[in-house]
Amino acid sequence: MQYHLNGFRPGDPELEAAGAGRDGPQSALPETVDVLIIGTGPAGLTLAAQLSAFPDISTRIVERRPGPMEKGQADGISCRSMEMFNAFGFAEKILKQGYWVNETTFWKPDTANPEHITRNGRIKDVEDGLSEMPHMILNQARVHDMYLELMRKSPSRLEPDYGWQFADLTVDLQAADYPVTVSLEPSDGGTTKQARTLRARYVVGCDGARSMVRRAIGRELTGDSANQAWGVMDVLAVTDFPDIRCKTLIQSAKEGNIIVIPREGGYLVRLYIELDKLKAGERAANRNITIDHLIAAAQRIFKPFFFEVKDVVWWSVYEIGQRLTEKFDDVPQEAAGNRLPRVFICGDACHTHSPKAGQGMNVSMGDAFNLGWKLISVLQGRCRPEILHSYSAERHAVAEDLIAFDREWSRIMSERPEPGEGGDEPKFQRYFIQHGRYTAGMSVVYKPSVLTGGQTWQSLAPGLEIGARFHSAPVVRLADAKQIEAGHLVKADARWRLFAFSPSGDPAAEGSPVRRLCAFLDSSANSPIRRYTPSGADIDSVIDLRVVFQQHSRDLALETLPAFLLPRKGKFGLIDYEKIFCANPVEGRDIFDLRTIDREQGCLVLVRPDQHVAQVLPFDAHDELARFFDGFFLPAAK
Repeated sequence: MQYHLNGFRPGDPELEAAGAGRDGPQSALPETVDVLIIGTGPAGLTLAAQLSAFPDISTRIVERRPGPMEKGQADGISCRSMEMFNAFGFAEKILKQGYWVNETTFWKPDTANPEHITRNGRIKDVEDGLSEMPHMILNQARVHDMYLELMRKSPSRLEPDYGWQFADLTVDLQAADYPVTVSLEPSDGGTTKQARTLRARYVVGCDGARSMVRRAIGRELTGDSANQAWGVMDVLAVTDFPDIRCKTLIQSAKEGNIIVIPREGGYLVRLYIELDKLKAGERAANRNITIDHLIAAAQRIFKPFFFEVKDVVWWSVYEIGQRLTEKFDDVPQEAAGNRLPRVFICGDACHTHSPKAGQGMNVSMGDAFNLGWKLISVLQGRCRPEILHSYSAERHAVAEDLIAFDREWSRIMSERPEPGEGGDEPKFQRYFIQHGRYTAGMSVVYKPSVLTGGQTWQSLAPGLEIGARFHSAPVVRLADAKQIEAGHLVKADARWRLFAFSPSGDPAAEGSPVRRLCAFLDSSANSPIRRYTPSGADIDSVIDLRVVFQQHSRDLALETLPAFLLPRKGKFGLIDYEKIFCANPVEGRDIFDLRTIDREQGCLVLVRPDQHVAQVLPFDAHDELARFFDGFFLPAAK
């Protein structure tokens, strides 16, 4: 963590200096805002946290509830979301407070006594090398708390405006500024405040499956119901079931299925319990299912083990269904060529599915992480507003994959096992193992677009797949020999990263590839760093260059390397010593080997602000590098 750049500040370094006019209590809702977010769920808070780092962008987030969530429904945090949390700076808190999912166990009917269950297998929950982050379980409300704390400490000092309910909106296509007019109503019926109307440049609906924002832009969720009811309960229980502290999938012969999710704290456990089939058009609420029904069903499935509930923290009953809206913004498909989006929807507002795959909160936060940096880039004049079309295009494809996965997973989980079915490995067990990368959140690969390049030079770094998230690996910082993860250099700050993996040879030599690259980036009129960095801003404020050398840290001399790799920043012109890295000398931890990077030629790897690889280029492809950024960046004001 870097701080003190512009002068020593005592106290908590995570408490950033307040932006101009942001050091007092948050004002009442203004008449105009740049971005208005509706809903403080995972998607809304992810987006608000990103935007709060930019006090020049006026952001407000409204919520119909009177205060923050206390008991969350979602609990699973994928490895990919943990990587994202690290970019926001609170992954370590999750690691400390949450439950680590280390193994998954499988139980099926005992062939000798089908009324009883028996353990059938045990696997690592996440395959080795998939991520430096584990799969975690933590109450959704705690995740919300960490976002809220981040927002309070941000330069914007952003706080949600509670007690406001979205009523309606209109978009004036002819308006030059603040084209979206939003009507808000007090959720308490007007006993403490009056209805408000405000205007926004952009509105983002993160208001759940019954989204009023979605309805206001004429979108609807469509899909099928599986006519299957499931119950879920968080309980403190006493049992002799041996895997109660492991993530466990149980398939019984006749009584249904259970997914066991241990919760944080060492004692709490969540159970997803399969209930009866529903008739066509029937709702689970019509069954009058009680908590006693859920407990009794769990006790039947757990046989021959006893299961005694001592306290119920939370419970609910829901129907499985997969629904998706056709587009995630307000622009009709046929008008995409001549109209820019002004209203967006994220998370459950645009896709719903069962919670058993553990992807709901994770994919919703991924939606917001994708949209946030694009809004920032457009509002700050860095990028052409046309890039906002890419949000719906990229995330709709992700949601389609999620819906297909969840539909098949729900079907398999609800099938009754046939005698001898699947041999030693029943279908539900095989499917789970085969799709481990999906449940870890690593299946998202964005297709080629103006923001994501093609496969022409992918062979230079096959382990850093274009379109996929940047797969971290350990490196050593040259200045102080500190070992870190390369992926942890990509923060949630809307900056692009240019990782330059140096070719073989002496980088300090006259005319070396590294010297030529630095000369281009520093002095050429085509340099994207010079072209797109505003006058007076730090040289890494838009595109952050990091170089990784093949030599070990003790074999390189810092003072022999190009001065461009030791940039001067801030009002004092202090030197940034954190741009130069070396391969880790420990066997099996060299990033060039781990990500199969061409040692002879090296390569350039562009990483988007949302941590996805945008392009892999030859090390000397200076013109191609410039052309890539020219496709969507706007020249900075000088």
